Amino acid sequence: MKKPTILVSACLLGVCCRYDGESKPNADVIKLREKYVLIPICPEVDGGLPTPRTPSERVGDRVLMRDGRDVTDNYISGAEQALSKAESFSCKAAILKARSPSCGKGKIYDGSFSGKLTDRDGVCAELLSSRGISIFTEEEVGKLLEKYS
Repeated sequence: MKKPTILVSACLLGVCCRYDGESKPNADVIKLREKYVLIPICPEVDGGLPTPRTPSERVGDRVLMRDGRDVTDNYISGAEQALSKAESFSCKAAILKARSPSCGKGKIYDGSFSGKLTDRDGVCAELLSSRGISIFTEEEVGKLLEKYS
């Protein structure tokens, strides 16, 4: 039987692609390899941003770096590439990094660079969700398993 495919934030698989040059490997996410084909994505890097990079947050309709540089186009491009991968691999779900301005679901940093959260999705999560792809964070692996096992 062919394993289903899901998109996964590459940082959760141990790839050093976060803004701080680090990764956030998550044992529960990595263990999903037993049941799923995991398709790694990093919308920020795929959108042309370097690792490491200045932190970014969503501010209204834009994504701005802490120093004020507008990186909205990079985030949109990366989200579009993630969607293309999802469609190419017939992914019905994605596990994305919580609170990220690109991958966050439900709660992301509010644009003040103060650590405060707001009710909103990241750019990539928003696009994928709008196309019918179920979004989960690394904190919701159990929910993904309930829905797709």
